[in-house]
Amino acid sequence: MQERTIWETIRLQGNELLDKLKKVIQEGNARRIVIKQGERIVAEFPLTAGVVGALAAPVLAAIGALIALVKDCSIEVERAKMGSDGPSTDPSGSAADK
Repeated sequence: MQERTIWETIRLQGNELLDKLKKVIQEGNARRIVIKQGERIVAEFPLTAGVVGALAAPVLAAIGALIALVKDCSIEVERAKMGSDGPSTDPSGSAADK
C-alpha cells in the first residue's frame, strides 16, 4: 500500500470550527493545517504524528485567535491516508491528491 495525501476544506464558524479541528488532531492523521482568507494563506501549522492533548492546545489557541480576527476564512487540512485505490476527491469533486 502507498501513502496518499488528501486535502479537506472546513468552513464552519466559531466553536464549531474549533471542535472539528480538535477532532481532526485527535484522529492523528493530519499533517498540516492551513488557514486561508480567500486564496491568501494567513497561517500554516505543521503537525507531527502523535500531537494530542496538551501539545495541541497552543495550535488550537492560535487558530482560534486567527479565526476571531479574520472574516470569511477556510481551514484546509492535509491528511495522510494509506491506500492504493486511485486518487481521492475533495468535497467539490476535484482530485485532492497533491
